[in-house]
Amino acid sequence: MQSVRLCLLPALSLGILVSTTDATDKQVAPSRPDIIYILADDLGFSDLGCFGSEISTPHLDRLATEGIRMNQFYNASKCEPTRASIMSGHYWPVTGLGVQRGATIGEVMRTAGYATFALGKWHLNANPTNRGFDRFFGHLSGASAFFPPISDSFRLDKKPFKTKDPEFYVTDAVTDYALQFIKESKAANPEKPYFMYLAYNSPHNPLQAPRADIEKYKGTYLKGWEAVRQERYERMQAIGILGAEAKLSAHPSNLPRWDSLSTAQKQLEDLRMAVYAGMIDNLDQNVGRLLSSLTQHGLDDNLLVIFMSDNGGSPYSRTDAVMLEKNTLPGDPGSNWEIGMGWANVSNTPFRLYKRNQHEGGISTPFIAWWPRHITNQNEINSQPAHIIDLLPTFMELAGADYKDAGKGKALPPLPGKSLLPIFKGETREPHASLYFQLFDHRAIRSGDWKLTAVDGKAWELYNLAQDRSETTDLSSEYPERVQQLSENWETWWSEANGKAYNPKRNPTPAAHLRDDRSGGAFYTPTALPNHLK
Repeated sequence: MQSVRLCLLPALSLGILVSTTDATDKQVAPSRPDIIYILADDLGFSDLGCFGSEISTPHLDRLATEGIRMNQFYNASKCEPTRASIMSGHYWPVTGLGVQRGATIGEVMRTAGYATFALGKWHLNANPTNRGFDRFFGHLSGASAFFPPISDSFRLDKKPFKTKDPEFYVTDAVTDYALQFIKESKAANPEKPYFMYLAYNSPHNPLQAPRADIEKYKGTYLKGWEAVRQERYERMQAIGILGAEAKLSAHPSNLPRWDSLSTAQKQLEDLRMAVYAGMIDNLDQNVGRLLSSLTQHGLDDNLLVIFMSDNGGSPYSRTDAVMLEKNTLPGDPGSNWEIGMGWANVSNTPFRLYKRNQHEGGISTPFIAWWPRHITNQNEINSQPAHIIDLLPTFMELAGADYKDAGKGKALPPLPGKSLLPIFKGETREPHASLYFQLFDHRAIRSGDWKLTAVDGKAWELYNLAQDRSETTDLSSEYPERVQQLSENWETWWSEANGKAYNPKRNPTPAAHLRDDRSGGAFYTPTALPNHLK
């Protein structure tokens, strides 16, 4: 089996100084933490137990109770723009999809004397080992099967990686190589800190999980998406993830009621969601395995772990007919099922809309930070707004990095983000004057508690998030001057970022998978499970 469980070397003595010819290593201060930044893929706001889910995520829940959760942390609404923004520290229109301009986290952290590792889904230009990362295991593409045959874009560093091992599962393999990279780095130089970008592809389609993880949840979702969503909302309220300002948004106008479905439709939808839940459960198991091994070998004493998702839950179900023609079900190796609108609406509880939209359902991510003995406000649910542009300044402050050094003589555009360290210390951070969002023909700006947003090229909608976090009451007609000012601010940002006025690009997604824009939209028709596949 190529994907094997790798253990770290016997406990390393971190107090031993190691001589080195690398000038940057000589400047390494022992107080600088090792950093593991974990990015899940298409995991919605309410999909973790510590954010209200029924899915079992005990290891991430522990990180949350021993660290902090942020409930107003924002992403860029879709895989590639989020990754471009994370990796560069800029809004994606500034850096370009793929990171066409500016330095990467890998380049910045390596210049500061860190070992740098990238694992999992890349979905950006070039190979990570050409963009500042010492080691890489994962795939260069936007998605891959979890069981063989995996994507042809898999690489181990620069070499193509292939496997026919029937026991191989991508999430497990990514964790295996994460442990291997840490082991080898600490064995070579115990004093050298590392930065790990751990971009798990789960629970992005194809919906595939180990059979035991699927069986754990089969039947759980026969109660239907309205019931599961209501239960999640009640748990979120009980644990304080959100308060009364976050109402449960209305049932989407283009999503059928669960009771209207046939038995065969309900059976397939239950299986679809059971696989999705199994993928998240398995992801949590792997996070637990990684951290347990580090703890066992004394390598978590000065370790910062951050966990988040790249965007909200995905509403797509584009492949249903093809999968049924091939006699494959959600979870089967070789299949490519997607989660569908009904469960995406549950995933994003209590918000409206989905991945790719600039409403809260698309851009709000669950966020956990864990740093033993350094985060003193443990088990806090922090409501200060923050954004993925804040990550690189945070890592730079921890590493003592100088951003201009990563430019290698070329001028780099100034970073718009603000370090998260004051929040980690329990302090009130100076807020952003505004945060900006755009993808396809969806756009938004948040300034203080006010948010202006638009979907599918339609008119601006205005919300007061302090009173209405779920964007249920449009106030644009009551405050036209505020709409005018915020829209002008957004237009100015866009023009400065792109060098030209805004000209929206229509969303290329087929109409059947678009939206609930309160005017009906295209209706979602759940697939039925054929008798011969039961």
